[in-house]
Amino acid sequence: MKKTAVLLVQLGTPDSPKTKDVRRYLSEFLNDPRVIDLPWLGRKLLVNGIIVPFRAPKSAKVYKELFDVSNGQSPLITHTENVVAKLEKRFANAPVDIHYAMRYQNPSMYDVLEQMRMKNYDHIIVIPLFPQYASATNGSAIDLAMKIISKWWVTPKVTMVNQFWENSGYIDSIVERAKAFDLNEYDHIMFSYHGLPDRHVNKVYEGSDLCSDQPCETEINDANKFCYKATCYATTRLIVEKLGIKEGEYTVCFQSRLDKKWLTPFADKVVEEQAKKGAKKILAFSPAFVADCLETVIEIGDEYQELFEEKGGEKIQLVPSSNDHDRFVDGLEELVRKELDVIILPS
Repeated sequence: MKKTAVLLVQLGTPDSPKTKDVRRYLSEFLNDPRVIDLPWLGRKLLVNGIIVPFRAPKSAKVYKELFDVSNGQSPLITHTENVVAKLEKRFANAPVDIHYAMRYQNPSMYDVLEQMRMKNYDHIIVIPLFPQYASATNGSAIDLAMKIISKWWVTPKVTMVNQFWENSGYIDSIVERAKAFDLNEYDHIMFSYHGLPDRHVNKVYEGSDLCSDQPCETEINDANKFCYKATCYATTRLIVEKLGIKEGEYTVCFQSRLDKKWLTPFADKVVEEQAKKGAKKILAFSPAFVADCLETVIEIGDEYQELFEEKGGEKIQLVPSSNDHDRFVDGLEELVRKELDVIILPS
């Protein structure tokens, strides 16, 4: 049987909430041309001269709230390590090893892939842990993996999983998380996905076509199947169908915007609008993040909560991410088994 390695890739996290570590993380992350797709000089001036110097100290304070005081690490690391441990048990009787890396910072893809190279695998399966395809996440992780592996003298078989928004295990894990809450207690439900610049989404389409030319809010077709906006809406449709949430009871929105030319509606504006309408309780999903992180725990759980209260609301309840839910691990197992060269019975 061929030796197979699975590489799970997360976005990344600072090594610690110290300003120097946050600065290093932000610098690597924001200088990626797939994240800020400006010409080299403009990107360097913007990131290194403006964004990182001003943002790092502020972000460090927020990361201090996020990092687990008991073990000193980000919940992103903790949840990913738990997923790896569970997935390893699924392949305990097979020559399949599970690894994980961060696209930015540690454990780095350079170090982890070098360790994998030394083990001389026949087949490597790379799974970026971003359900909906975006060039700034899935594309960047796949791009770097290909660059690193292409320099090896011996290149094994390599399989890239570029998105998995319709994976049943992933969807079911979100649905099961939601069952811990009584949906009838909430005045509104929001599905908040990480935002993207409009130009990132429009680059998916050929020629003069734009995202706005497609029915991205209502269907998936051959033209928009890799459109981030379209797959976010499609993910939501799968979730609301299983939970029995009706049209008009929920809103799809996008958080973490940097300017006005990003995907709308903006999540913070939805929070404000719902408060103005008299909503007192909102249930918030964040399906783009498979592990709880700064954008879920702090941005939604704390910052949006403060905003909601300021406008007259009472409670925004965050539905936890998939994290290490068994159904999410089932979904990853399914993705791996689909790409294996042989049939391996579950352990």
